[in-house]
Amino acid sequence: MLIKDILSLMNMPILKKIISAALISLSFYFASNANAALEIEISGGSAQQVPVAIVPFAQVANANQENISAIISADLRRSGMFRVLETGGVVNRPSDITQIKYSEWAALQAQAMAVGVVEALPGNRLKVTFQLADVLKQTQLTGMQYNIAPNQLRATAHKIADVIYQKLTGETGIFASRIAYINKSSGRYALRIADADGENPVTMVSSKEPIISPAWSPDGSQIAYVSFEKKKPIIFVQSLSGQRTMLANFKGNNSAPAWAPDASKLAIVLTYGANSQVYTINADGSGLKQVTKSSAIDTEPTWSTDGKWIYFSSDRGGKPQIYKVSSVGGEPQRVTFEGAYNVSPRFSPDGKSLAMIRNDGGKFRVALQDLASGQVQILSEGSQDESPSFAPNGRVLLYATRAGGHGSLAAVSADGRVKQKLNESGGDIREPAWGPLQH
Repeated sequence: MLIKDILSLMNMPILKKIISAALISLSFYFASNANAALEIEISGGSAQQVPVAIVPFAQVANANQENISAIISADLRRSGMFRVLETGGVVNRPSDITQIKYSEWAALQAQAMAVGVVEALPGNRLKVTFQLADVLKQTQLTGMQYNIAPNQLRATAHKIADVIYQKLTGETGIFASRIAYINKSSGRYALRIADADGENPVTMVSSKEPIISPAWSPDGSQIAYVSFEKKKPIIFVQSLSGQRTMLANFKGNNSAPAWAPDASKLAIVLTYGANSQVYTINADGSGLKQVTKSSAIDTEPTWSTDGKWIYFSSDRGGKPQIYKVSSVGGEPQRVTFEGAYNVSPRFSPDGKSLAMIRNDGGKFRVALQDLASGQVQILSEGSQDESPSFAPNGRVLLYATRAGGHGSLAAVSADGRVKQKLNESGGDIREPAWGPLQH
């Protein structure tokens, strides 16, 4: 969890509780390789994993590229929904569905299998052909063909993994999405984005002063964030194409940006008057409007999926809890009642669940509350977990964790069965934000 009402408020008693040693995101030490990809360790899995074979794609002519089938296999394994079968000992490796000897693959217990080929085209292009077969019914489930540049091969592999995931589970895949996070190396802070598997990290913004609170726009084309480059927290919006604009630089602290579902506005937190309060502002920086008005500390806003409500953390009841208020203002309503400490609300994409950070017996962990029943499930196992962020399909939550003086990212499935750790060799990373699906 990160409370974004920064340094000047830390003398207030409630923030001393909220911004504890477990939760401060500005004081941790980073020392990372500037170009290191995230390494993923996976544990657990779904109760019923689908056995699937990903046959190594054939390479034609001069189409010698990285192993596309290995990327697809890694994506599917990481989901915890599939048991990817080893195909190394199989002599007959089809590249087209017409070549499949179904009895051989049924003997390996494969329920589905993917085959494909990568061919070189004129103009330094590649043609990637892929087919997915139902082994038991001996029929084709789907097929795709992509005409791409060589540097798009990894992204294409993620898209194929998404197709397989959707066909076999009925749910949207997330492998072609991206994540953002904060890293600091050699005295510089960096806002980075990477593929969902941690590969292809790119630094979007770099500064000697802290950068915090990245938030993706709904279409994935921009990231709002907070920078201290002018010695105070100011909100900027960075386009992935390179353009940067200042969104909020009002008196006091400007922090905690959160995009409305239609991207027309952002919820932000200002100390414009006294304590931190929630405001909305148009995406072009106009139309500032105060939403909460109290003597309490209101912070960490997030929008409901229909855009009608803004959920936020507040100490207005004496202890940090989550409240909601109409996005046009009004009387806030308390949302969390179980437990003495609940902060960092984040909505699931389907609007049915609310992720948060809960103090669970002195340990700060990711929890998930069903909004209909009020039932709460603790998902993470760390003692200093923070900053939960849903995957676009709502099946996974990404969060920051800390153990043994080392900060890293972790992920857990919404049912708590599948857990992942994402590390950068030699350094710490914080404040993850999972971006929307890429089309």
